[in-house]
Amino acid sequence: MSEEILDATLLSLLACPQDKGPLQLVRDANGDSLLYNPRLRRVYPIDNGIPVLLVDEARDVSDGEDATFTAQV
Repeated sequence: MSEEILDATLLSLLACPQDKGPLQLVRDANGDSLLYNPRLRRVYPIDNGIPVLLVDEARDVSDGEDATFTAQV
């Protein structure tokens, strides 16, 4: 399980590279932190506490994941 935590100030400054909108910090089923864009239903990984905001590294989420992530916010 990943224990990285993003500072609230840093999180407020981060934006999705695709639509330039805000991202939400969520946890997946494994307990790993991810940055979620609910508008595009895509997640970006966080690698050793560093957000990986590359379009090629993002992945689409399933309906179930979307419901889980939305409930966390």
